[in-house]
Amino acid sequence: MRRAVAVRLSALLAAGALTAAAGVALSTTTASAATGGVTGYATQNGGTTGGAGGQTVRATTGTAIHQALCSRASSSTPITIQVEGTINHGNTAKVSGSSCNTAAGVIELKQISNVTIVGVGNGAVFDQLGIHIRESSNIIIQNVTVRNVKKSGSPTSNGGDAIGMESGVRNVWVDHVTLEASGGESEGYDGLFDMKDNTQYVTLSYSVLRNSGRGGLIGSSESDRSNGYVTFHHNLYENIDSRAPLLRGGIAHMYNNHYKRLNESGINSRAGARAKVDNNYFEDSKDVLGTFYTSEAGYWQVGGNVFDNVTWSSRSGDHNPAGPNPTSNTSVSIPYGFTLDGANCVPSVVAQTAGANKGLKVSDGSCTPQSPDPTDPGPTDPGEPTDPDPTDPPVGTNLSLGAGADGSSKASGTSYGNVTDGNTNTYWSPSGSTGSVSVKWGSATTVAKVNIRLASGSGTIGAYRLLNNDTGAVLASGSGAGTVSFSPASLKKITLEITNASGTPRIAEFETYAN
Repeated sequence: MRRAVAVRLSALLAAGALTAAAGVALSTTTASAATGGVTGYATQNGGTTGGAGGQTVRATTGTAIHQALCSRASSSTPITIQVEGTINHGNTAKVSGSSCNTAAGVIELKQISNVTIVGVGNGAVFDQLGIHIRESSNIIIQNVTVRNVKKSGSPTSNGGDAIGMESGVRNVWVDHVTLEASGGESEGYDGLFDMKDNTQYVTLSYSVLRNSGRGGLIGSSESDRSNGYVTFHHNLYENIDSRAPLLRGGIAHMYNNHYKRLNESGINSRAGARAKVDNNYFEDSKDVLGTFYTSEAGYWQVGGNVFDNVTWSSRSGDHNPAGPNPTSNTSVSIPYGFTLDGANCVPSVVAQTAGANKGLKVSDGSCTPQSPDPTDPGPTDPGEPTDPDPTDPPVGTNLSLGAGADGSSKASGTSYGNVTDGNTNTYWSPSGSTGSVSVKWGSATTVAKVNIRLASGSGTIGAYRLLNNDTGAVLASGSGAGTVSFSPASLKKITLEITNASGTPRIAEFETYAN
C-alpha cells in the first residue's frame, strides 16, 4: 500500500547491514534483565517485573524457549529465559504442556504470566519470526532483534507483526530491542509494534523501529478503544511510512523519541485518543503529528519538541495535520515520574542507547548515557536448568555404568545400551532427529548431575528435557551436549528427551552422577 520505504530501502539497508554486522561481531557484553529499570505506564497497575525471582534458563532455539515455558510448575511460575543466537522457523516448534500454549513458527506467550525474555552474549535475533503476546501479563522483552516478519509471502509469522499484543494483555515492558522490516504492506510486512483488543499498561523504551511501512498501532479499528496507557520513550523511528504510532482511543505518552524520515505521517491520534508529546526530535519528516485517514478526531498535548526539516501538508477532508505550528488541544495527566532530556540532545542520546546490543544504556535526563548495574546476573543456583557446559566434566562415579537402558526408538545399527557402556565409540541414535533414551536402576538412585557425550559425526541437539521418569517431573532443559546440574532427585529411571535437533544426534554416553 505504501512504497516510500521500499524506494529508499536498498541504500539504508546497506548502511544498516554494516552497522549490524559490526555490532554482532564486536559485542561481547552479556546483558541481564534490568527489571529495576522499568519506566512509564508499565510501572502502573501493580508494576512489571517479568520473571524476577524465578529460575533463569538459557535457550538457543525457539523450541527451547517454548520448552522453558512448558517446563514451569504452572503458567504463572516466574522465569527468565536468556536467549543467544538466531531464532527462526527451522528451530521453533510447538511444545505442549500444562504451563504453556505454544505454536510453531512464532514465539507464543499465550495465557501465561511472569516471563522475561532477554538477549545475552553476542545477541538474539528472531529472524522472520514474530513474538506474539496474547491473554498474558507481566512480560518483559529486552535486548533482542526481531526482523522481517511477514504476513504474506513465505514464510509468514504473527500476522506480519514483529511484536504483537492482543486479548486482555496487561503490563508489558519492551526495552532495548531492534524491530525492523524490509518494506511495506506490498512487500508482505505489517506493523512492528501492535497492541489491540484490550491491551494496557505497556512501555516501549530505548528501542529502534525502522524500514517499515507501519511503525505500530494501538487499537485494530475505530471501535477497538479498549487499549491504552502506553509509554514510548527514547526510541528511534527511522524510515517509517506511517503509524509512529497510530492511536485509536486511550492515552499514550511519547517523550524523548527521535523520529527520522517519517515519509507520510507520524503520530496519528484519532478516534478520541489522547497523546502527550514531550521533548521529541522530529527530523526530515512529513506530517509528524495529527489525525489522518479518518474523520474521527484524536487529541494531543505538546511541549518542548523540535521540528527539524519537517514539512506539513494542508488540511483537507480526513487529513488533519497538527502543524505547521502544533498547539495542544487537550491536557493529559501522567501518573508516574519521569525526567526529560532536552529535545536538542535527543538524537545523540538515542543513538547511543536505543536498540539491541547497546549494553542496556539509559539516560538519566542529563543528556549523558548511563550504564545500569545488572540486577539479574543469570543462573547462580546450581539446581536451576542451564545449558550444559562441555568444558566442565563431572567428577565421581558414573552411576550409568552397569545400569539398564531403554528408549522411544533407535536407528538401525544403534543400541540403547551403548549410552551406558563407557565406550564413546558406540552410540544410540533415534530413528529420526528426535526421540528419547533412558537410564534405569532396580532401586531408587539419587542423581544430581548428567553428562551427555556425543559421538563423532553427531548432529546437534537443539533442545532437550531431562525427566524423572518415575514422576514425569522436568529436572532440567536446555540445548547442546555436556554437563548439566539440577536439584538432587531420587529415582529409578531418568530420561533424556530430545525435542529438537539439527541432523541426527549420536549419544555416545548418558552419564549420571550423585553430585
